[in-house]
Amino acid sequence: MKKGIGVGIEDFKKIIEEDCYYFDKTNYIEELLKDKTEIKLFTRPRRFGKTLNMTTLKYFFDVRNAEENRKL
Repeated sequence: MKKGIGVGIEDFKKIIEEDCYYFDKTNYIEELLKDKTEIKLFTRPRRFGKTLNMTTLKYFFDVRNAEENRKL
């Protein structure tokens, strides 16, 4: 089966499960952890991956479903 582009998919898990291409930007997680500011503000143009980045963080930090999320 061919990999899809995943245009319009805003959920990290869905992108992985549907075997779509994904440009790995998870290195920003380390930057977030090192940054000690109290508030984080993500400003990007619309359709620039803000929701996708937030769902990536959700699956990364979700301890209730840790075993399932490790597969991602």
